[in-house]
Amino acid sequence: MAQKNDLSKLQRLFEELQAVQFVLLELNLYLDTHPEDRAAIQQFNSYVTERRKIEKQIEKSFGPLLNFGLSKGGFPWKWTDSPWPWPL
Repeated sequence: MAQKNDLSKLQRLFEELQAVQFVLLELNLYLDTHPEDRAAIQQFNSYVTERRKIEKQIEKSFGPLLNFGLSKGGFPWKWTDSPWPWPL
């Protein structure tokens, strides 16, 4: 079971990830109606990089975010050892 500090770190990282995903969703919607806005595309790509960085931090410390082949698994298999999102 993860320690309290670990859960606090995971919760902080999840909050950062949610914020970045919200920005990406909003930028995606904006770009649907403004497809030639170069600055918005650059901002979108920057947030994609930030999202990947946060996901890697989470996976390095706590295990895969998603199953079904979207995240690599390590040895030993730790999918069931990761903290579940609902206690956060």
